[in-house]
Amino acid sequence: MMRKVTAVLVIEDDNRIRLSLVLALEDEGYTVVGVGTAEEGLLLQGRNAADVAIVDLMLPGIDGFECIRQLRERDDDVPIVVVSARDDKADIVAALEAGADDYVVKPVAIEELTARLRALQRRLRTSAPTDDVPALVFGDLEVRPEAGEVRFRGSQVAVTRTEFRLLCELAEHAGRVLSRAQLLSRVWGYDVGDERLVDVHVGRLRNKIEDDSGAPRHLVTVRGLGYKLQR
Repeated sequence: MMRKVTAVLVIEDDNRIRLSLVLALEDEGYTVVGVGTAEEGLLLQGRNAADVAIVDLMLPGIDGFECIRQLRERDDDVPIVVVSARDDKADIVAALEAGADDYVVKPVAIEELTARLRALQRRLRTSAPTDDVPALVFGDLEVRPEAGEVRFRGSQVAVTRTEFRLLCELAEHAGRVLSRAQLLSRVWGYDVGDERLVDVHVGRLRNKIEDDSGAPRHLVTVRGLGYKLQR
């Protein structure tokens, strides 16, 4: 059954910010649980999984980066949105590499956050495997939209939902350069967003579908323009 975003877990140690997020999201119709530590959030997610997790990075005890890694290990599909005051590029990249799907810098306007959640919900509605789309083959890389699978040299590759959508978008436009803005719009559903989301997810995909054998890359960066998938 396809996941619908209705239940939100907020992991935020600042009581004021946590309460404001919980109340604002409840006003938007979400069922929200707020906790102050990663330990509490991981425990709750293990007992009764929320549809999406919102995670601060500066948490006491287990920090946000480790919290994201543990959430991702437990459920490779759960969408994770970071809401943090840390806006350094290295922090953003580290959070996305840990497994976050999105990153919003504080102070966050609730309108922006709910817009991201609505875009996320639209993505989930359209992310079910499609029965009538043939496999897309790029040498030793195979993308199977109908099965929701990616295979590299015959072995299935574990990818997140966002990585799969990104790869399918590039595969369906094989040989064509797609800009970061186009990919943000088509994969994330954002009219405006941080293009580093695209760069980090492309990097994570490369680690999964390429190796150091010297074989030509299928996922190519076109400097100043964007990315393309080539045979």
